[in-house]
Amino acid sequence: MLRITDNVALQDWELTESFIRSSGPGGQNVNKVSSAVELRFEAATSPSLAPPVKTRLKRLAGRRWTNEGALVLQCDETRSQARNRDIIRERLADLIRSALTPPKRRIATRPTLGSKKRRLKAKKVRGEVKTLRGKVDPD
Repeated sequence: MLRITDNVALQDWELTESFIRSSGPGGQNVNKVSSAVELRFEAATSPSLAPPVKTRLKRLAGRRWTNEGALVLQCDETRSQARNRDIIRERLADLIRSALTPPKRRIATRPTLGSKKRRLKAKKVRGEVKTLRGKVDPD
């Protein structure tokens, strides 16, 4: 079980880990040992997350979200398979934590009187500059 917050935890059946050969550090060891971790989280079918959280998670995940509704993360930063596994689980937890917080609603504000006057004055000055560029009347 992967605990995200006090009231959100992911069950083991929702996570699938596979180990692949890494392209990261390790020298010749890279060709022999599968130290990179690919974590697959079945987010669309997860009972642990509410539907609004799932939509925010999909937006945050971007390309890492598959057509089947799974979130796929990869890590090959270290030589250690166990360390890569810990890193990728922490990344998943951070991503879900950021999706759990709803975005702040924007409060519509009106422009101040001073800003309106400054805008109109700038428009007037710009218009005068443009009129001065015109042909000069010979009279």
